[in-house]
Amino acid sequence: MSRRTLLRTPGGKAGKSPLRPPWALAEASFIELCTRCDACITACPTGVLRRGGGGFPITDFSLGACTFCGACVAACGAPSRPQALRRQEGLPAWARVAAIGDGCLSRRGIECRVCGEACEAAAIRFRPRLGGVALPELDASRCSACGACQAPCPGSAIEMVALALPSDAPPDTSSLSAPNLEEAA
Repeated sequence: MSRRTLLRTPGGKAGKSPLRPPWALAEASFIELCTRCDACITACPTGVLRRGGGGFPITDFSLGACTFCGACVAACGAPSRPQALRRQEGLPAWARVAAIGDGCLSRRGIECRVCGEACEAAAIRFRPRLGGVALPELDASRCSACGACQAPCPGSAIEMVALALPSDAPPDTSSLSAPNLEEAA
């Protein structure tokens, strides 16, 4: 890791990357290209983006959900500079999916369907059980990782986790690298 990358890395240390705005480049490229101008944060109509460590933008689902409108991408960068956010058709905003953890009230025997009611994609459904409350089941193929289910969960049981992609799947935008500026010149 270069000195510049170390100094620009949130917290000054490498490790688990925070969830960046949708369609962010791979972490190292994102840190290199992001100017911390807050244009993406200001442009976000749902207010789900905020400043994180080192002043870099992060997605905070406790503030709302992402509609994937692309306003953050449109606001990112100047014409003379490559963007830290780059939307590409056919690629998801993140390689993430919701995961329901042990804090789930339904899994503790308490009736709760808040996450399913918040999910417009109907990715969370509830399977009835004899003699117990219905349990949530996540259909990962329908989940966009928009975060709509995370904030209203009273048990704080939902988080967005990295999606394991098959080896032949196309990479998502988080694996994109910054273009070589010397080749472009």
